[in-house]
Amino acid sequence: MGRKIEDEGEARAFLKAAKTARLSVGDWAREHGIDGRSLSAWRVNLARGRARSRAKRAKPRLVELVADNASPHGGAMIVSVAGAEVRVARGFDEEAFVRLVRALRSC
Repeated sequence: MGRKIEDEGEARAFLKAAKTARLSVGDWAREHGIDGRSLSAWRVNLARGRARSRAKRAKPRLVELVADNASPHGGAMIVSVAGAEVRVARGFDEEAFVRLVRALRSC
């Protein structure tokens, strides 16, 4: 059994080296005196972290938008997110709305 991985930076460097060498994590670890179980555990934990951060960024939510013709807004749809409000009038330019949403996401 080899030495344990000291930190995330070292784990990332060793995993990259194994990939570059086109070796399995276990084979690379054995060749370099590293505990293969420790390196494998880091690989799993780092992969979980990436999956969680992707899920947080790309968490889709479905929202029903209903135009209220009797509202004082004349049938406009009002979208409120995190304190920001966007009113979309009837016959809106869909491409312009998509550009607006993309711009808001970047903030």
